[in-house]
Amino acid sequence: MIVAEFFRKNGEITGFKVSGHAGYDESGRDIVCAGVSSAVMMTANLITEIFRFEAEVSAVDDTVTLKTDIPCNDVLQGIYKGLALQIEQILLEFNGTIKMKYSEV
Repeated sequence: MIVAEFFRKNGEITGFKVSGHAGYDESGRDIVCAGVSSAVMMTANLITEIFRFEAEVSAVDDTVTLKTDIPCNDVLQGIYKGLALQIEQILLEFNGTIKMKYSEV
């Protein structure tokens, strides 16, 4: 199962950690993993390369973590919310392959 955790501070999303495997199909053919991986990579690239926000990024084994410390930025919040919405849509389509949660930091 993929676990997508979004970190919040004072109601604002400050980062995320996505880990695990969906188990929908065999490795290399798992469209759920591919969809989530693509959304996570696009989000990381938007934050760090396109908008040039400073972020702490880690990709180790099957876990990607990205954290920012930028208060009240509408663009950044829109990017984070877009990722959450995309993962939620995949979760609804492929029930039992993803768990989403929000943690206060």
